[in-house]
Amino acid sequence: MNVPNASATPAPAVTAPNAANPAAAAPLPLLPRPAAAEFEAVLERGAYTTLTQFGVIDVHGDDAASFLHSQLTNDVQHLDAATARLAGYCSAKGRLLASLLSWRTGDTIRLLISKDLQAAVQKRLSMFVLRAKAKLADASGQLTVVGLAGDVRKALSHVFDALPDAVHVQVDGPAGSLIRVPDAAGRPRYLWIGPQAEVAARLPKLEGALTPVSPAVWDWLDIRAGEPRITQPVVEQFVPQMVNFDVLGGVNFRKGCYPGQEIVARSQYRGTIKRRMALANVAGELAEVRAGSELFHSDDPGQPCGQIVNAASAPEGGVDALVEIKLAALEGGSVHLGAAEGPALRFLTLPYSLPAEV
Repeated sequence: MNVPNASATPAPAVTAPNAANPAAAAPLPLLPRPAAAEFEAVLERGAYTTLTQFGVIDVHGDDAASFLHSQLTNDVQHLDAATARLAGYCSAKGRLLASLLSWRTGDTIRLLISKDLQAAVQKRLSMFVLRAKAKLADASGQLTVVGLAGDVRKALSHVFDALPDAVHVQVDGPAGSLIRVPDAAGRPRYLWIGPQAEVAARLPKLEGALTPVSPAVWDWLDIRAGEPRITQPVVEQFVPQMVNFDVLGGVNFRKGCYPGQEIVARSQYRGTIKRRMALANVAGELAEVRAGSELFHSDDPGQPCGQIVNAASAPEGGVDALVEIKLAALEGGSVHLGAAEGPALRFLTLPYSLPAEV
């Protein structure tokens, strides 16, 4: 799965910020552990949070859809105005440079992406526009992203005339776009992305009915939904199937070529998927349990068997994490953080089933 796609044009990697790359965004900050009442608000009532951990790229122009279709793992060419789609952006080696949520609003295609990757991914995509009639712009400064979870439909009905009933259905209105995203912990979730002034004017309609919570609660909900988010520490670490993108509908195996497509398809059809993403809890705090941290198996302490994809403080203590791991490591023994003698992971059940690997 590491063989380069010889037909793809080389391009600079998506890199972490450094002195030679001052335009790159700073790494995402570690968010403090939310109070127990914040988790309770989501699980028992309804809550909302402003999601500063995301950025938004707007793509305009007659060729916006066909251009993105040639770059991303999912079908953008046939993306309609009522649908949002998860997609990946891969390197020529088929490794994920970013995870994205895409949707249309008017004549624009929007891409929701981890804030720490927004600038680098936008720059890389722009390099491949060439003669296509497409232009990419950073819309993060003009938009506010709000996450809502729990019993929120009545409150949302005061902002939007219609509400999406199915996952990845979206509606547009004067307040922006409202997208239903996968449930987490048995609670419905929505993303509201709208112009800053419009969101600011309407947020008071939610404040009396819903509880404001930390964006760290949304990170935990994403993990409990089993939906990975590629951030700087894990750029180019995973073929999409390693983080269950095929199961989540983030890969269309019938569409045309995109960077890394040959390797992604080969992994799918030749039975070479020996690593998957699992859900686990581990003792500790986010300072120790972080994206990119290595995992070790009790029977093979000399080499890592996987790594953490995303992590978030859990309401019952410790940290919940999505972990990419060798399937064989789940068959017996124990898995530990950082070293074979490190804290042991307690594996939980994902909210969806994985295909049987041959």
